Amino acid sequence: MAQKITSDNLQALIATGKPVVLDFWATWCGPCRMIAPTIEALAQEYDGQAIVGKCDIEEDEELAMQYGVRNIPTVLFIKDGKVVDKQVGAAPRPVFEEKLKAIL
Repeated sequence: MAQKITSDNLQALIATGKPVVLDFWATWCGPCRMIAPTIEALAQEYDGQAIVGKCDIEEDEELAMQYGVRNIPTVLFIKDGKVVDKQVGAAPRPVFEEKLKAIL
């Protein structure tokens, strides 16, 4: 299952050295709900290799502002503490999987 990521735990997750896939979403966002099964599947499939999680922008505006997220869904791909890629808007699973594989 995708991990809940907040401004309180993100730095600790990055400190593990594993790549982080961070999905900014909201319950009222249709495209966010469309990609949710993909995010969950990637969390299960890449468990142990990467941290795949979600941040509800309604619960943690601070983290969204820190990363300049203006549209959702926005999925950030973080390696060594730096955003190395991102996907704004819904996309098919192969798009997310290819970006994740590139940072492993």
